[in-house]
Amino acid sequence: MDFRKRREQLLTEPIGKVLITLAVPVMINNLIQTFYDLTDTYFVGRIGGNEVAAISLVWPILFLMISFGVGMSMAGATLIAQYIGNGNEKQSRHIAGQIISFLMFIAIIIGIAGYYLTPSIVYWMGARNSLFTNASTYLRIMFAGLPAMFMMFAFNAIKQGQGDNISPMIFGAISVGINVVLDPIFIFALNQGIAGAARATVLARVVVGTLSVMTLFSTRHQLTLQLRDLVPRMDQIIKICRLGIPSSFGQAMQAFGFTILNVFLVGFGEVTLTAFAIGNRVNALIIMPTMGIGNALSTVVGQNLGADNTARAKEAVKRSVIISTITLVIGGMMIYPLSDRLIGVFTQNPEVIFHGGNYLRLIMLSAPLMGFFQILNGTFQGSGHTVYSMILMMGRLWGLRLPMIVALSHTPSFGPNSVWYAMIASNFIICCIGWGIYFTGRWQRKVIKDVRTAVEL
Repeated sequence: MDFRKRREQLLTEPIGKVLITLAVPVMINNLIQTFYDLTDTYFVGRIGGNEVAAISLVWPILFLMISFGVGMSMAGATLIAQYIGNGNEKQSRHIAGQIISFLMFIAIIIGIAGYYLTPSIVYWMGARNSLFTNASTYLRIMFAGLPAMFMMFAFNAIKQGQGDNISPMIFGAISVGINVVLDPIFIFALNQGIAGAARATVLARVVVGTLSVMTLFSTRHQLTLQLRDLVPRMDQIIKICRLGIPSSFGQAMQAFGFTILNVFLVGFGEVTLTAFAIGNRVNALIIMPTMGIGNALSTVVGQNLGADNTARAKEAVKRSVIISTITLVIGGMMIYPLSDRLIGVFTQNPEVIFHGGNYLRLIMLSAPLMGFFQILNGTFQGSGHTVYSMILMMGRLWGLRLPMIVALSHTPSFGPNSVWYAMIASNFIICCIGWGIYFTGRWQRKVIKDVRTAVEL
């Protein structure tokens, strides 16, 4: 669909229909990505060592490094959405070009630095012996492939801003398909172990990232870019940074918080760390629909605020809450009685199954809270008030979850369950804070009139 027709749809058609139309491709893409994670965990888990724990240990570090790219891509999607909603196609195209060139520059710098700092980082996290070797190997290869990952970020952001979530879904499926084929070849046939898993992922991203960005310059594409759009323009980069820095900082601190969380988990032993890793893979299936709703809501809010249609943006938030809550309650009811069996699909270790099952059951009892968190983030990202998103992300981990874990971990009766209880309590409190911010109404001001309003409280 042409982005002009999509704009008309986002601004005029029934909200429920619009949200579902935008969210379903994201849900499918998330399902595909979750399938990739589960498949990757399955193959890596069959190596026979602590490789799953190694990947879980270093993933927050990788996300910490890519958080700047995530935040900047979100900022770009917000600006594109609001400019399209405002009818300014030329400015939308300029922002799209700057996202690509700026993210590639960031990826190269972070990738080089991360590659050489990996051993020190992994050692600091407490990994030793084979866990240190496996974690360092995996993280280094992933850092080397960072530019390909950032190309995919740029493409997804540009398409999200236009309201096109189908193209990212298609390219995401291709990437996962390539990875699923390459995983067993690299890991087992070529006997590369955990290094093979990382190389398969990077190669898939290189192929798909390059192809996806190339399509943005095709005359058949919806918002056709030209090479001159890639030439750095400081005024455009400043716009992106003003919105992206709060979001990036929030993402980075969230990732660093999960890094500290993993340090606590290592203290409980590799069994607990592995249980957490596998449990999160299964949990991703449940929160997949609400992540799609949050993504769709961001575009709807952005384009409608750009068109000065605040009432429609607020209606989109209400509908998103209803859809998300119903979906998560049903999903939680399905997963709860099957928790141990689902963990057992990925491991035969009875201790991992026990702790992973406890984790899943507790999380399923509070499933709607995860939906509220995604909706609030989608609202604030779409409106461009990224400081509010930063408050939610940082507050949940640093202000609530980690202090709770420290307090509960000193109570012998809780043990590893202290992490699970802290997660539920922190989700509840931060959602209350988020709704308090929402009802102030300050998020309703669009940011393309004056980007500086995005950093105001």
